[in-house]
Amino acid sequence: MLATSFLTVLKKLEPILYAPSHFHTNYHSLPLNYLLNSCSSLSDLKRIHALIVTNGSLKNLLLSTKLITLARSVSPTMDYARKLFDLMPERDLFLWNTMIRGYADLGPCQEAIVLYRDMHRIGLLPDSYTFPSVVRSCAVLSALMEGREVHCNIIKNGFDLDVFVQSSLITMYSQSGEIFNSELVFGEMVVRNIMIAFGTQLNAITLVSILPACAGLEFLNLGKLVHGCAVKLGVDSDISLINTLIALYGKCGIVDTARSLFDQMPVRSLVSWNAMIAAYGQTNADRFAIKLFRRMLIEKVEFDYITMVSIISACANLGALNTGKWIHKLVRNKGLETNVSITNALIDMYAKCGNIDLARDAFNKLPHKSVVSWTSIIGACASHGHGDDALKLFTKMKEEGIRPNSFTFISVLTACRHSGLVEEGKKHFESMTKDYSIGPAVEHCACMVDLLGRAGQLVEAYEFIKNMPSGPDIGVWGALLGACRIHGNLELAELVADRLHQLESQTVSFYVLMTNIYAEAGRWEDVARLRKLMEERELKKIPGHSLVEVNQRFHTFLSGSKSRPF
Repeated sequence: MLATSFLTVLKKLEPILYAPSHFHTNYHSLPLNYLLNSCSSLSDLKRIHALIVTNGSLKNLLLSTKLITLARSVSPTMDYARKLFDLMPERDLFLWNTMIRGYADLGPCQEAIVLYRDMHRIGLLPDSYTFPSVVRSCAVLSALMEGREVHCNIIKNGFDLDVFVQSSLITMYSQSGEIFNSELVFGEMVVRNIMIAFGTQLNAITLVSILPACAGLEFLNLGKLVHGCAVKLGVDSDISLINTLIALYGKCGIVDTARSLFDQMPVRSLVSWNAMIAAYGQTNADRFAIKLFRRMLIEKVEFDYITMVSIISACANLGALNTGKWIHKLVRNKGLETNVSITNALIDMYAKCGNIDLARDAFNKLPHKSVVSWTSIIGACASHGHGDDALKLFTKMKEEGIRPNSFTFISVLTACRHSGLVEEGKKHFESMTKDYSIGPAVEHCACMVDLLGRAGQLVEAYEFIKNMPSGPDIGVWGALLGACRIHGNLELAELVADRLHQLESQTVSFYVLMTNIYAEAGRWEDVARLRKLMEERELKKIPGHSLVEVNQRFHTFLSGSKSRPF
């Protein structure tokens, strides 16, 4: 239903709106512009759109731009804005940026990249407002290759020193595991910008632009320095600055400070709620994230797709299927089910909660499937032991022209190791480098060692480790140690244990595993020696625990506990 205020304005302007079409276009645009300022819903917007078409004002670039901008803000998806954009006879750079940012904010992010490439194709040069949204989209999609391509264009177009562009690049490289490149951009940015800032008048906008680059324990002190500057300058009540500080402390794991800032805010925006919920998610405080989301609903704060992705991920980590289904219902009611980021999170959540059928259903309903979508469903099938299904999906993904990334191959190799498909695993491991130029990371190598080890090919697994391009970590050696126990190879187990000792591993599970290997071999003196060593190093096995969800409340039980909370 249209808002009463909107109807009142519309009635007053009807004589002008329905005047003969020979009146000048600018004359018509004045009341339409006034109507657009009064618009607060999609139904209002559609009515104004009809009026614009009726009186021939669609060619008015200012009106059309405002129409699309509003379509992005009043609708949970970009569908209507895209229809308007495609009908536009003329599009300027601002309009392209509006659409690209809309897709970066609301999804699907791959559309932001498609539009960016369309801009290049028609010869329209991007600016400093284009690049942050495109880079952010690459980060969300884990599209590192496309991100590097965009980075090259950033340098080519002279925006490599823009602080907002640099911040987005740092985020993208960090999320993709490219720490060296992230630090490289950071090094170019922070010292230069802080020196410039101290040479001029610091303000909240300057500080907000610097803070995202400080997200990481190695840069925490710099972040605290910027926070201190904000307090001294008296701009620490700026809502954008507080939101950025909450995000900073959350990423650094200092969630109590983040919550303190959140609680002290006199007014909170949606970004504030999202930042705090994300902070809980990043510190594995998933129950607190869900609790805060419930409070958000009680206070009638409208959520968006960013909120939903964080909360669905929290449900996944907790294995909270009932709460996850409730969240899915909220998503459906809000019209966000076609959002690719949300659906990817739903696939992961249902898989981790043990319901592969609902994960498949969410995937099948997605109209535009990204590489992340395919990777999620392949990983879901792999984790549930459906190796053949996972590999069939991988084949279908390639047939549809979706290029797999590093994470896709981790899921594929996981499918192979869970199903004992040794030759398939070897084939895909080689294809990763040969066909897609993806260098094997430690995670890929750990999968291969586990695959060979489970199949009893322990010597081949050991030779594989020795030939790794980068040094094996404790995860790789741990996979081989587990295989040694399964197949009773004590000699190789002792060699692996020695390698783990050289890496100074204090992982309790490896000591326990080696103790069990000695016990099964009847080497009781070595069992006693290892247990004494664990006592000396104060290494204790963490008790197992279970989490039970009852009426959307969570209860944790430690091993041996007799508590009965319900």
